[in-house]
Amino acid sequence: MKRKWSTRMLAEGGVMIALSILLSYIKIYQAPQGGSVTAGSMIPIMFFAMRWGVGPGVFVGAIYGILHFILKPYFYHPLQFLLDYPIAYGFLGLAGIATMKNGKTSGKDYFIIFLGVLLSIGGRFISHLLSGVIFFAEYAGDQNPWLYSTAYNAGYLVPELIISSIILLLLWKPLSRIEK
Repeated sequence: MKRKWSTRMLAEGGVMIALSILLSYIKIYQAPQGGSVTAGSMIPIMFFAMRWGVGPGVFVGAIYGILHFILKPYFYHPLQFLLDYPIAYGFLGLAGIATMKNGKTSGKDYFIIFLGVLLSIGGRFISHLLSGVIFFAEYAGDQNPWLYSTAYNAGYLVPELIISSIILLLLWKPLSRIEK
């Protein structure tokens, strides 16, 4: 389903990016070489994608990733920048597979919400995993870089998956009543 880009959509995207940035400063856990468990900093981007669709969600997620880099830069290589920022956060737009429907919620909707969150954070995980294996393998020491990067990134993204899923499942019904 194609959505028309409107002033309202862009304004809402900007607000969601700002809210995500604010929430990213509330950290529950900070990993030593980057990554953290936050107070649901990805939720506004995923919620935006659920309201407006995958395409706008990917766009807003990528913009959030670039702003995240500007505010907390960690740069090693141009490809690492792409994998860790616009691509990784652009994957949050995959939550748009679960679209809002006038406040009516069923068990199937909750499964689709969880699937959207899983795809979003799973895509981000794969992007960070590749970045870790390609550019940060020296941190693995004698370990397999794939296993090290998997464990490292899962250490903060699995809790984010749980937090995001719970909050979006709780907020789905009341937020789906908001008119566009």
